[in-house]
Amino acid sequence: MDDITRAKYLPFALKAIGLFWIFGTYPMMLWTHPPGWGWTSPYLEYQLFILSLYVTLGVFLVRASKSLLASFNLIWFAIFLCLVSATMLLILVISDRTGEANLTEVISIQYLIAGVLWYLMPRNVKKLQQ
Repeated sequence: MDDITRAKYLPFALKAIGLFWIFGTYPMMLWTHPPGWGWTSPYLEYQLFILSLYVTLGVFLVRASKSLLASFNLIWFAIFLCLVSATMLLILVISDRTGEANLTEVISIQYLIAGVLWYLMPRNVKKLQQ
């Protein structure tokens, strides 16, 4: 796929991923916990922190879909945030198998999002500016 085609599809991916993070983060947090386990005080603050981070990033990704050239750093940040958080969750799953079945979905989604954005990022920005 050439850079022009990538730049054509990237805004759709950014909107879809942004809306997924805005509206899907909280439901995923509720559905992916091991049975009998949930966010309780004092850990409720962690859930709110994660929720606010991904919802805010989702808003910015939706906005980035309107101006790709000005948003490349933000898109790369989203890619590496997904890679790092998925890898950290993978390490947690390997070290403590209690949430393995539940967190496998989240890990897969994070790696998938990073892969899609990475693949759709244009390789030569100068081509797009012409």
